[in-house]
Amino acid sequence: MKKTVASLLVGVVALGSFASVGAAAENNERNQPAELFSGSSPISITGQAWKAPAGSAFEDKVWGYLESVKGNLHLSAKEDIRGKFKITEQTISSKTGSQHYRLSQYISGIPVYGADQTLHIDKDGNVTSLLGSVVEDVYQTIPQPLIQLQTISGADAILAASQDATLEHGPLGEPQVTPTADLYYFIVDGEPKLVYKTEVNVLEPEPLRIRYFISAENGSVLFKYNILENLTGTGTGVFGDTKTFETRLSGSTYQLYDSTRGKGIVTYTAKNKTSLPGTLLTSTNNVWTDKAAVDAHTYAERTYDYYLQHFGRNSLDNKGLQIRSTVHYYTSYNNAFWNGTQIVFGDGDGSTFTLLSGDLDVVGHELTHGVTEKTSNLEYYGEPGALNESFSDIIGNSIEGANWLIGDKIYTPGIAGDALRSLANPPLYGQPDKYSDRYTGTADEGGVHTNSGINNKAFYLAAQGGTFNGVTVTGIGREDAVQIYYNALVYYLTTSSNFSAARTAVIQSATELFGAGSAQVTAVTKAYNAVGVY
Repeated sequence: MKKTVASLLVGVVALGSFASVGAAAENNERNQPAELFSGSSPISITGQAWKAPAGSAFEDKVWGYLESVKGNLHLSAKEDIRGKFKITEQTISSKTGSQHYRLSQYISGIPVYGADQTLHIDKDGNVTSLLGSVVEDVYQTIPQPLIQLQTISGADAILAASQDATLEHGPLGEPQVTPTADLYYFIVDGEPKLVYKTEVNVLEPEPLRIRYFISAENGSVLFKYNILENLTGTGTGVFGDTKTFETRLSGSTYQLYDSTRGKGIVTYTAKNKTSLPGTLLTSTNNVWTDKAAVDAHTYAERTYDYYLQHFGRNSLDNKGLQIRSTVHYYTSYNNAFWNGTQIVFGDGDGSTFTLLSGDLDVVGHELTHGVTEKTSNLEYYGEPGALNESFSDIIGNSIEGANWLIGDKIYTPGIAGDALRSLANPPLYGQPDKYSDRYTGTADEGGVHTNSGINNKAFYLAAQGGTFNGVTVTGIGREDAVQIYYNALVYYLTTSSNFSAARTAVIQSATELFGAGSAQVTAVTKAYNAVGVY
């Protein structure tokens, strides 16, 4: 009963977080496949924009279009398209007036994990593209719903995940997020299994955010990986510079709380412990001497402002989500991370890293993980995970806009001029800049930090231009490039998007924003040609 997860592209030409230092090493801690979305096969269909019937409502156009491409979705003419797919989100681009939909494939009312799609309708009401993944032939080869095999509850699955994490890491502290368990069909070695997706999210005995896929049949662990989007960066911006920022007066005490942006930007201190969010920082005179807190708070404000001014986005979820930061996490902690609810900064050990909140592109990088989680939700493993890291690098670096380096201000404070990563020259810091050189092992969650250099290089070439790998690219400037990549991230990419899908999404995004045949479309197309992504 072999199943295939097929990457889907209709109407366009082709389809398809900051931590590690040094080359990735093989990970023998757990037995798991090298790819989370295994067995994928690309589908590429070219053609003109689909002409919707006059007077059709937008959702009717969605279903009408899907009906017209049933064969590409591996459905027979008799099958009801509305029973196999569901619209999960609809947004309208404030720049172009385009309608963007997110959909998911379902089997007997249960979603298929990773089988989600994005569908796009231009301002004239015509469907221009459909991108994503589908599970082929699944309805014909599963005569009876696998739900009949379910023997454990969601609570049992949560317990199984907790027990597994305890065996591997020791006794767990209190969860940072109340765990839930959601039913999915999940492809394991080409076969659909009924699973519960859940998480272990704790700070003790160490920061963990492990995603689990637990068999609903017997409670076994079918797949797991750590999705703690973390960073080891660089930065000296906490030294000597004077900053101004918003605070809040409560009684006679000032709080490091900005109530002018969204639902607030709030900064805490963990006091070198591990409890989160920690203690809200206060002052009696509104003069702040905690350098790590000053930079964390100021840079969170700047990141919020950048997203609002450049993309019209109101915080991470576009609904004003409160941005919380905690500084002074643990003792000499050489990391920073986004844990799904907030950003956390260590102080560094003074040798490998200094105060990690001291670099704007680090703060922008981590908060962009939050944007990704609220939009495309790129899976933090393998190629989708490398794209997750890359888009955080791209937007974080663009927020700072000073150079093409990542973490150069806080990494190795005793060594001038180095950085954690370079968008212009990824191999300088141990990353590939061509798809043919990609890392294919299981360490680093399948190379999420290592392989991010490939997409970073494509962005750099599109923005700055140059000749690379025999291809000459005329740069379009950082601003046009970041607009294209942001638009691709939030509207076009899906959970399982790989590098080829990213190429398609970026080209389609450039077409939407600047028009077919534009210099921008040419630049991003040649940039991906240069890094060998097709």
